[in-house]
Amino acid sequence: MKRPLRRPFAVLLFVVLCAAASFPSVLRRSVGPAPVLAPLPPLDPARLNATLLRLAAADPSEAPLRRDVDDLLEGRLPASSARARAWRLRGDRLHLHLRHHQFPVYRRGHHPDHDHDPLLHPLPRQELHLDPSLRRALRSWHRLRRHDPGVLRNLPSLLSLPGRIPSCAVVGNSGILLGASHGALIDSHAAVFRLNNARISGFAANVGAKTNLSFINSNVLHLCARRPNCFCHPYGDGVPILLYICQAAHFLDVASCNASSRSLHAASISVTDPRLDVLCARIVKYYSLRRFVAETGRAAEEWSSTRDAAMFHYSSGMQAIMVAVGVCDRVSVFGFGKAADAKHHYHSNQKAELDLHDYKAEYAFYRDLADRPEVVPFLNDAGIAVPPVVFYH
Repeated sequence: MKRPLRRPFAVLLFVVLCAAASFPSVLRRSVGPAPVLAPLPPLDPARLNATLLRLAAADPSEAPLRRDVDDLLEGRLPASSARARAWRLRGDRLHLHLRHHQFPVYRRGHHPDHDHDPLLHPLPRQELHLDPSLRRALRSWHRLRRHDPGVLRNLPSLLSLPGRIPSCAVVGNSGILLGASHGALIDSHAAVFRLNNARISGFAANVGAKTNLSFINSNVLHLCARRPNCFCHPYGDGVPILLYICQAAHFLDVASCNASSRSLHAASISVTDPRLDVLCARIVKYYSLRRFVAETGRAAEEWSSTRDAAMFHYSSGMQAIMVAVGVCDRVSVFGFGKAADAKHHYHSNQKAELDLHDYKAEYAFYRDLADRPEVVPFLNDAGIAVPPVVFYH
């Protein structure tokens, strides 16, 4: 009985093995080789450039900024500054009004008890009294915040300069300055611009000792103004400060520092013309968008998904260079750039920059500014001849 069963079983096993052996070839014939995808056609350069210009002109920060300005004008600390401190407003012993309460405010360094200084403690989002002159300045600043490249042409008069400056040195804070021995060359310029209160004591051989104009962003001033002993003019009372506003509430810090200067003859802290802010923002955003498309191959419209578009901003150094282009006949730039063996900042132990800026995009702008300024978008509408710009490394 067993012998008749062996032959059918052997035949069945043979059929199964043959089928298994032939399955891969059948599968290959049915599926076939993977199709070769043709590369996507390159974008038309003119069309891409038009897209970049359009997106660079969009300002997602305008709506929240408008709300913050309205809050201040209506006597409220803006929601974006919910954790802000109180600000000094004017005079030797002042009062900041919050609803029906008054807090005494003293000049920096003269408060009898810093541990209980109300300026050092968070305040609720309550009623705030603004000086009328501060209200006018805030309204004027926001009203002027529009695209007008011609602002570069008018910078000498806007900064109350008698005319254009023969030569300017813009000194950045990169660690590449250490050991460069540029100090004498920097000081040989008619005017020297510095950034964000960078220390020069002990570094003069490399960064120079002269300062004619200081550029800071309002976040730097805000951090200083929170401290009772903050001195708002680190380069001396006679050195003017040009500041760009990051948050509308930082106008209170400007008023605070101007009111509490150590000398009646101290140079004031001036807020940059908002038209210059808009021009700088558009240029840097254009280069950031262009870099994003080139490096990722993605659509320019996706740029905002990789960044906080409302907080994205140009650097103080970029604005200093733009001002120099507008007021100087010759521009030399020092301390911009990185090196693997150099500190991030020559004067501090800071490890990296904030991601609010796109420094690679700004460096691309600097290369164009030095080598072919005619291709820089928006700048060619300013109606000025771009002066020679030289970068020292």
